Amino acid sequence: MIDVALLRSQLAESVAYIRSQSQLQPKVMVILGSGLGEAAGGMRTEAEIPYASIPHFPLSTVKGHAGKLLLGTWCNQPVAVLSGRFHYYEGYSMQQVVYPLRVVRKLGAHVALITNASGGLNPDFRVGDLMVVTDHINLVSDHPLRGPNDDELGPRFPDQHAVYDKALIAAAVSTAVAHGIKLHQGVYVGVSGPTFETPAEYRFLRLIGGDAVGMSTVPEVMAANHMGMRVFCISVITDQGNTPQPQRITHEEVVQAARQAAPLMMQVLMGVLQHIE
Repeated sequence: MIDVALLRSQLAESVAYIRSQSQLQPKVMVILGSGLGEAAGGMRTEAEIPYASIPHFPLSTVKGHAGKLLLGTWCNQPVAVLSGRFHYYEGYSMQQVVYPLRVVRKLGAHVALITNASGGLNPDFRVGDLMVVTDHINLVSDHPLRGPNDDELGPRFPDQHAVYDKALIAAAVSTAVAHGIKLHQGVYVGVSGPTFETPAEYRFLRLIGGDAVGMSTVPEVMAANHMGMRVFCISVITDQGNTPQPQRITHEEVVQAARQAAPLMMQVLMGVLQHIE
């Protein structure tokens, strides 16, 4: 349960520490998913802060997540990059999962670019393809906004009819066309994990309208939307649950597939960054 006064105090301490390390005021927040650390290869880093040194930050425990906050410039935009995220399945509360986003929002960021590795549900998708998220389905029982609302962060009942920014999606699509990058659009289904889906679950998730499925992102998107941020999300398809006999998959294979697709994702992210006013 949220203690609003405690949350405000903790956010202030986290922000104060980060500002003691760097005076950069980010406009854009970037979250890098499993194996996607290299997607920020075009960034000029001014400060690199381990999560472990930031007061009240959780620690990333999953392979493929570096666990550090990067501050600098990317495509002439001041950015804060969360290299490594936190997941509900790690045992963190939803409040801890979205805490870093709230800190970066307090630093000044008002645009969130979110990446992830996901399983393909749409039969047209193949491993290594990219998908821009146009909507999501939340199948996690817990919620990052459950409990008392902090009106300084956002409204009690945030609207979600247009969470994903259409202008940023259009910038991604035009960038992909210009560079010959195959880029799908679709609906992301958020589940809790950490198990990969059964064949029956893959079929169910496709039937309810999903194009890709993953164990992150949706709580972050809901928190970012709550705080009034423009949201853009892109997935790399790292395994296929869309075949007659879904493939066996390991986390190591997910990370490897994401790393191979990272250069293409970086190109798309750069195109989006260049279109932010």
